[in-house]
Formats: sequence, structure tokens, C-alpha cells
Amino acid sequence: MQIPEADGKSEILPPTIQKIIKGYNKYLRPFFDNGPVSIGMSMDIASIDTISEINMDYTATIFLRQRWTDERLCFDGNKSLSLDGRLVEMLWVPDTFIVDSKKSFLHDVTVENRLIRIYPNGTVLYAIRITTTVSCSMDLTKYPMDKQTCTLQLESWGYNINDVMFYWTRGNDSVRGLDTLQLAQYTVEDHFTSVTEAVYETGRYPKLVFHFELKRNILYFILETYVPSILLVVLSWVSFWISQSSVPARICIGVTTVLTMTTLMMGARTSLPNANCFIKAIDVYLGICFSFIFGALLEYAVTHFCTLHQLSSKEPPKIIDDDDEEEKNGVLAAVTNSCSAPDNTNKTDSNKSKQTSTDRERERSQHRVCSSAMSVMKRLFCIFDCFHVKNPYHIDNYARFSFPLSFIIINVLYWVYYLYF
Repeated sequence: MQIPEADGKSEILPPTIQKIIKGYNKYLRPFFDNGPVSIGMSMDIASIDTISEINMDYTATIFLRQRWTDERLCFDGNKSLSLDGRLVEMLWVPDTFIVDSKKSFLHDVTVENRLIRIYPNGTVLYAIRITTTVSCSMDLTKYPMDKQTCTLQLESWGYNINDVMFYWTRGNDSVRGLDTLQLAQYTVEDHFTSVTEAVYETGRYPKLVFHFELKRNILYFILETYVPSILLVVLSWVSFWISQSSVPARICIGVTTVLTMTTLMMGARTSLPNANCFIKAIDVYLGICFSFIFGALLEYAVTHFCTLHQLSSKEPPKIIDDDDEEEKNGVLAAVTNSCSAPDNTNKTDSNKSKQTSTDRERERSQHRVCSSAMSVMKRLFCIFDCFHVKNPYHIDNYARFSFPLSFIIINVLYWVYYLYF
């Protein structure tokens, strides 16, 4: 079937172009009956405008160049022919598309940004300028100390591997522009290319993949989130040096730091997805800081309660200790009596009749149970003595040392884990 030559456009073309496209059928690929056509590709990354964690995508402007050989376009001469981009409608071009593209458009100011160049041996160079928004699956568990690997995948829509073959023209050097690219929040650490195949129900299709690794710059988050949260934790420790009788001052510091920390936690999530399954590194740190701030507020509540309890007691501490000791001895005596009671009963019964071996075994088991119960009671009393606060004013002294030391240890573990593991 002979197709009309570009609907009369050939009449206004130069003789060389008219000779090339005479009898040319743009609906048939090159080497239609002689195997697949090889298409080499290369790209220049002009810019990466935005990288969105909320939508998990990035927007980039690229110059995509495709090169293939069409034996029907050979002509005599030693110079290439550069054609107007609007003449691309007269030639066969590959049906390449971006796999994960959400939205793309071809620039058309002042005219469509296309380039067609034909060489004497029939090689065709086809270049276009595209801005595309491509999805990128992100793992935000280490945010903001994370590294993201995004891809740009090129496939043939209708031609399978029996029709076309894709390859990168210069290997890993086929993609340029990332070395000089300046991103607001990321640094491009590495990039490489790969050649693979896409398998669908309709067949196997050629596929080119460009991988690039982005590392997030953490300095902004240190100044914006980490330093303020650390200062709030330190501010909550100021209450340990304020007198316990200054109730309004200590309560004011505790409540203010808790509310400020809550506001900081809400602000840190504004640039992230509202609903996701990630527990991010920044969430862990803010949770740690909030726990310390809230713990400082609870520390004063416990201290104030113990102080009031001590002041309400009319007896001296020594008498209280004696009463506690008597109470403990009474409990232990009750346990001892309950254990010894079965023994007396058994002794009385032994005068009347001989015990069987089963009864003797039961006595031994009961004795062991009672002995273990007494040892457990003694250990519990020792544990309770450790938590007994004889002087509530010492709680602040313990807190002045334990809170900063615990916070420093947790910070070391946090930063070592998220930076090196």
C-alpha cells in the first residue's frame, strides 16, 4: 500500500529531501523484513525542579536524543541535513515513552523543541526537550538522613524486542548534566545506566533504565528541628535548680516546654505525607525529646507529692522506720505461722497413726513452697526499700545528674545507628 507523500508537503521541499521521501512509508519501521532496528539513546538532564516526599515523585527537564539507521533515507553527499522539527510527521520515529511518568509535556516555545538530522548513510538523529514528573518510591525510615534511589525508565510502547532494540550510546556516560546540577535539598552521589527487558502479557519489550542516587542534606534539619528540640530539653532541666516551693515557676517551665515541643513536632510533619507507614528518624528523635520534657514535668509532680507527704507526717522519720520494720516482721511472722501450722497438725496426727509416704511427700512440698514464699517476700521488701524516698529534696539532685547523662547516651546511640547502619 502506497501512502501519500506527507499530504502535498513534498512539493515545497528541496529536491534532495523530495528524493529522500519519495515512496517513503512512515508507517513501516526500518528493516521491516530484515530483523530489529537498533536505537541508541542518550540524555542531558537540564534540571530537576522539585522532589516531593508527599507525592513521592520528582520533576525533571531532559533533552532526549534517539539515533537509528533507516536505509530508506540514504542519499549522496558528505554533509548531514538538518530539517525543521515540524517535518518529523513525515518520518518514522520510535514510540518511546517514559514508564513511570505521571505528567509530561513537550516544550513548544517558540516552536516545538524538536531536532531532526539525517546523515548520508541513513542515520537519523531525533532530539526532543521534555519536562516530566516521574514517580519515585522512597524509603523515609531514615528521614532526614536518608538516601533515595530514583529511576528514569524508557520503553517501546508497541514494538517488542523482535522489532526494535534499545541501547545506551555511550554506556554510563550516555546521561550527562547531573555532575553540575545544583539541588536545594539533595546531593547527587552516584548514577549509572542499565539495559533490560519489560515483560508484559503482550510480549517482551526493550527497556533502558537510568538510576541516580540522591543524598539529603541534613544541615537544614539540624538548624530547623534538631537544635531547637535539644534546647527545649535543656530548658526543661532548668526546673531542677528551682526551689520546690516555687510551684508556679516550675509548672510554667514544664507546661511551656511541653506545648512548644508539641508545636515543633507538628511543624516537622507538614512537608511529609499525612498518612504513611514510615516511622521516620526525625519522629523518633522528637519523640525522645518529648519524653524527656514530659519526664521533667512528672519529676516535679513526684517530688512535690513526696514533699507534701513528708510534711503531713507528724512522727519523726525514726519512728516511722520502726513501724515499717514492725510491719514487715509481722508479715513475715504471718507467713511463717502459716507454714508451720501444717507441721504441728502433722505431728499430732503422727502420735495417733503412722503417716504414709504420700503424706510425708506432701509435707515436704508444702515446706518448700512456704520457704520460697518467705524468700520472695524478703526480696520484695528489699526492692521497696530501694524506692523509698527518705528525703524528697534529693530527687532533684538525682535528676540533675540522671537526665543529662541519659539524654547524652541516647543521642550517641541515635546518631550512630542512623548515620552508620
